[in-house]
Amino acid sequence: GVCPTLHLFLMSVSYRIPDLEPEALHRCEESIRRSRFIVSLAHTPNPETAKAFIERIKREFPDATHNCWAYAAGAPGATGQVGYSDDGEPHGTAGRPMLTMLLHGGVGELCAVVTRYFGGIKLGTGGLVRAYQGMVKAGLETLPTREHMIPARLEVILDYPHITVFRRLLPDYRATIAEEHFGVDAAYQLLLPEQNISALETALAELTDGAVLITRLDV
Repeated sequence: GVCPTLHLFLMSVSYRIPDLEPEALHRCEESIRRSRFIVSLAHTPNPETAKAFIERIKREFPDATHNCWAYAAGAPGATGQVGYSDDGEPHGTAGRPMLTMLLHGGVGELCAVVTRYFGGIKLGTGGLVRAYQGMVKAGLETLPTREHMIPARLEVILDYPHITVFRRLLPDYRATIAEEHFGVDAAYQLLLPEQNISALETALAELTDGAVLITRLDV
């Protein structure tokens, strides 16, 4: 289980994430001193999805001079699940500057791959940093985003005869079962949007003629 203090923290969090389907990506392209730069952005809620996305872009552009990347898989600014690579560019000129842009971009759960086709003119270390950061910035400026809400958590305890109807109700309130325990009664932990709690409570009270125990677990 999650300790109550952590629940309190979770409840107060909602943040921007990319508004992209699981397989979709957002892309911008630019020519900088004859080098072709392509930035690809995707919604990556964990390091595994980020790494899979990076591999996908490398397969798409196998002949590129570099496929530099960075990801920040948590909330905006959180550094617990991050990674980056210069992919052959001079150390510190690509991956880390890209990660800095992601961490300060106000969007969470994001991976960026910047593909470069070298055009014959060297940019120098400062020029490279500006180019890679600039590509991530350009991608972020046009990226569609949506709000990611951390759901509320409820415990519901009811009698066995009500279970079937109870489970049927849940999709109407966008509620999902996180845990279930069967003892004398049936006990469920639910995750659902904050704004749907009171309507669900009313529906459950009607369903069970008031014989239901509902407890908020995250406040």
